[in-house]
Amino acid sequence: MSVSEPVSEPAPRSAGAPAEPVAAPPGADPRWGDLRRKTVTWYDPAASARSSLTMSGLEFLRAMVDGTVPPPPISRVFDFRPVTAEVGDVVFTCEPDESAYNPIGLVHGGLVCTLLDTAAGCAVHTTLAVGVAYTSLEIKVNYVRPVQVLPGRVNTLTVHGWVTRPGRRAAFAEGDVRDAQGRVVATASSTCLVMGAGS
Repeated sequence: MSVSEPVSEPAPRSAGAPAEPVAAPPGADPRWGDLRRKTVTWYDPAASARSSLTMSGLEFLRAMVDGTVPPPPISRVFDFRPVTAEVGDVVFTCEPDESAYNPIGLVHGGLVCTLLDTAAGCAVHTTLAVGVAYTSLEIKVNYVRPVQVLPGRVNTLTVHGWVTRPGRRAAFAEGDVRDAQGRVVATASSTCLVMGAGS
């Protein structure tokens, strides 16, 4: 369980490392095995939001890449980060862990969709001027292969988003997610609403 309160920065967890086991609550079935825990920490998102009002979209994304603007809380939940940002083109990486697993032992498609929505939206953001914002209108995701976290292996996902058609009212973008072997695991097409200051 995550608690929104100031904490000191923890040591980074190595990719693919198992979650920390904790005592099971009363009534837990011992056949379930050890209860595990993942601690999520984040920075006050207001600081990032304030910075976004003074920069173009490209400047803002590049500030996240170089660490002068704090990452959004969602990126700490799913352990993803921006790597590059150019006009209409962004790349993120993600280190999934078993806390994102669905009931059949695979990384939930919702995490992959979140990554694609982020990359497509941020690609649009890089084309916007100071004071112009965006929000996702729709996204269509095609899942190509399952994602699994394999102990002792590199499990890094690479997420690429690019603008296919910029616009003053609506912008269109696409994206893909690739596994550590470079295989496409999902693709997406997205439409974003472009909003001027005060919209």
